Amino acid sequence: MSGHCEAPVVPVQAYEPPYYVAVFTTVRTLEQSGYSETNARMESLVKDVPGYLGMDHAQTPGGLGITVSYFRDAEALTEWRTNAEHRAAQERGRGEWYQSYTLHVAKVERSHGLTHVEDPQGPTAG
Repeated sequence: MSGHCEAPVVPVQAYEPPYYVAVFTTVRTLEQSGYSETNARMESLVKDVPGYLGMDHAQTPGGLGITVSYFRDAEALTEWRTNAEHRAAQERGRGEWYQSYTLHVAKVERSHGLTHVEDPQGPTAG
């Protein structure tokens, strides 16, 4: 067992609608040179977009990647979509990193969530 603590895995919170989501699903190629660095840069860059709310990401064992990005309004999503550095990364992704992808953009009309808080004094503590 690992001796270090990892941050808990928590989905992006449910926000008061309406807001927008961009759902990006991918299957990557074997050629991934520069992908990790570019991905980290995009995750850092999107945080500077006014109206950016957060991002969830999952990867299946079979190789399907799913990234859901949340934006307060259409203007925030447009700002991200048209960002020059993001556009360059998209172009490189189409040419090198993605075997296939889909992008779905939707307006969220209903949203709710649940997070259980573990009791540190509970029966499994200690």
